[in-house]
Amino acid sequence: MANDDLGRTLRRLRRLASLTQEELAERADVSVDVIRQLEQGRKQSARLPTLHALANGLGVELTTLLGDPPAVASSGENDGPRFVAVRRAIMPALWGPEPEPPGDGFSMDRLRERIAEGWTQYHSAEFDAVMTALPELISDARAASVSPEGDVRRAGFGALGKALQLAGHVAVRMGKTDLALISLERAIEAAGLSADPLLVPMIVNSTAWTYQRQGRLEDALGIALRTADEMVSAGRLDTVDGLKVWGALTMSAATSAARSGDYDRAAAMMGAAEKEAARVAKLPEGGDNRMVSVFSPSSVRIERVRLAVQYGHPQDALALAKGMRLSKDTPPSWRTWLLLDVARAHTDTGDAAGAVKTLESLRRVAPTWMQHHTLAVAIVRDLWSLPNHPVGLRPLAEFLEVCVQRSESRTCCAEVSGEATEDE
Repeated sequence: MANDDLGRTLRRLRRLASLTQEELAERADVSVDVIRQLEQGRKQSARLPTLHALANGLGVELTTLLGDPPAVASSGENDGPRFVAVRRAIMPALWGPEPEPPGDGFSMDRLRERIAEGWTQYHSAEFDAVMTALPELISDARAASVSPEGDVRRAGFGALGKALQLAGHVAVRMGKTDLALISLERAIEAAGLSADPLLVPMIVNSTAWTYQRQGRLEDALGIALRTADEMVSAGRLDTVDGLKVWGALTMSAATSAARSGDYDRAAAMMGAAEKEAARVAKLPEGGDNRMVSVFSPSSVRIERVRLAVQYGHPQDALALAKGMRLSKDTPPSWRTWLLLDVARAHTDTGDAAGAVKTLESLRRVAPTWMQHHTLAVAIVRDLWSLPNHPVGLRPLAEFLEVCVQRSESRTCCAEVSGEATEDE
């Protein structure tokens, strides 16, 4: 996010939360003058603790305030052709032609593989590739769902549910949460006509995440807990796939609890989830990992680190992350988020050298992702404002364009454009 967008975003989120500047200042324990300066554009940025406090006061994730990761932002309704095609796939034109059954040469296995590859691309933040593939995936799945053959038809509804779920995730990343909910509601409808009893709860989890992005924390917590309880009652936790879906729902509920201010409840739920995650390796192999919710001891620990650092417990985050070994099925995006959260925890505890070391690892693992990630930039900007720069900071600052070389002096880009280095 460009610095001049921060004030507009802050004002928009504050108004969506129906808060005055004074009310937000009280909730966030931040000076009302800082809020006024940001919203009026007289102040272009702020230190991470201040931004974090504002995000908590607004009931949103910090990245919602700063701007989402690479290639996911869009504005208004004037979307590019690829996203327009995704919209049309999710919501076909009224009175348009009905889908026709698949023709000769159609392969359900191949369709499933293409959808699974789409999820792999999504977890790798290859959003452009996913948007390009989605319209045809949804169209082919709709065709299979009207097949005269019962088995193909049910499998087609399952494929349609997964494709629309993927479209919902992409819409969230594009900032189109209302479109995401439309896609997810249609995905749940399709999933209910499939032969997969785990598909509806998986999509419910995506819906809970979307509610979180809209600030509907009570709704997100309620549907995640209710669906997780229903899975227990139905005896769905005896398979590895069922346990993964339940675990993902439980982690989602914990996130909603933490964002609602009940960190202790969230930590307890995460602890229970981590104990159950140990059973994943003891159960028989499940289905395609690309098509099932992410849940393992590694993923739970990563989420516990994230919650700890996001809600003011950086020491807990570092203790949880210490010596962690990630399982092979941990998606790349989860690995990169872990490094970013650990860097942020080091920054919050005043360990600049530890933050730089972690950011160096992140740069090696995901340079493009890091270069465009607003939180990574915010962390380096905070470190650059310190009077003594730790070894290795300058290359990171230059890589993220946080600093520029002017004559023989070091200048922070944020300082040039505003007052980012003042303490609040």
